[in-house]
Amino acid sequence: MKKRIVLILLAACMVLTLAGCGEKEAPHAAASSPVEEPVTPPPPEPESEEPEPVPDPEPVPGGTNPLTGLPMEETYENDRPVAIMLNNLKTAQPQLGVSQADIIYEIPAEGDITRMVGVFQSLEGVGTLGSVRSARPYYLEVALGHDALYVHAGGSPAAYEDIAAWGVANMDGVNGGSDAKIFWRDANRKSSMGYEHSLVTSGEKITEYLEKGTYRRTHKDGFSYPQTFVEDGTPAGGTSAEHIKLAFTRYKTGLFDYDAESGLYMVSQYGSPYTDGNTGEQVGVTNVLVLETAISKIPGDTEGRLKVQMTGSGKGTFFCGGKGVEIQWSKADRNSPFVYTLSDGTPLSLGQGTSYVCITTPKTSSLSIT
Repeated sequence: MKKRIVLILLAACMVLTLAGCGEKEAPHAAASSPVEEPVTPPPPEPESEEPEPVPDPEPVPGGTNPLTGLPMEETYENDRPVAIMLNNLKTAQPQLGVSQADIIYEIPAEGDITRMVGVFQSLEGVGTLGSVRSARPYYLEVALGHDALYVHAGGSPAAYEDIAAWGVANMDGVNGGSDAKIFWRDANRKSSMGYEHSLVTSGEKITEYLEKGTYRRTHKDGFSYPQTFVEDGTPAGGTSAEHIKLAFTRYKTGLFDYDAESGLYMVSQYGSPYTDGNTGEQVGVTNVLVLETAISKIPGDTEGRLKVQMTGSGKGTFFCGGKGVEIQWSKADRNSPFVYTLSDGTPLSLGQGTSYVCITTPKTSSLSIT
């Protein structure tokens, strides 16, 4: 029995030995990682550029400026314009605010000098104006022809008589009452040019004064400004007129040189560009009109003051777009505006924009055109 147990144990050991010495299972070969091809990333899609915002167009005012034919706020259409008497002596240059005038009238005064009347349909945004000088009867007639409010600093004895007799709505910087408060002496001009060339006012001061109700602000019943305007006022059949030279007197010559890019006549005087002292920019205008009339010295006037015929009719020349044409002018009475016609009687249409009106006499002035 004991022997039998030994045999059984020996057999079991042999079985275990054989099992331990059998071939070991080959381990699974590690799966080789596939070699990845380098991947080129797709180019980034171009960023879509945000379109620049397009600003909304400025709304076009619904009204029309009767002095220029250009759009303006309707609220100003029927307002009485403001006519400002401007000093034009060489020593008083530059003038202030003149580039914002809708119409500039230039007329000789005593001593071979000229003075100007700047007419403004609206004073909104108009800064300092001046220097302001004294009135003469024919300058009053310019203002009355527009039913305008007249700004001046003093005047000849005849002008003061006519202001009262003709009922001119005026603001006087020398002999005015409360209206004189709209004027002041510019310190820089006073020191560099002299006292007489330093009196100025402003669009804001004039407007504040008028808002007190001293004068009628809108046109009187029945008043109409007859001038018509077209986008391109270049006269059909006109002759070339790119350079205009107008010798008013021995003292004053005006030059008007056409700039095709802007469509404006650029103004010069006293051998230099005619600039606005507020901006430093040269004054440019769309229309230039040279009107011929009778001008003579007032007999017995010790100052050599002039009489200028402002009513009736006469010859003239109109320039626009680099061309000129002969015209006729007429003014029925001192309270009527100028009316312009072509030589055949057809009403003259001006180009939309500002105008420069020169009133001269062939006796003492000369006009050359190239």
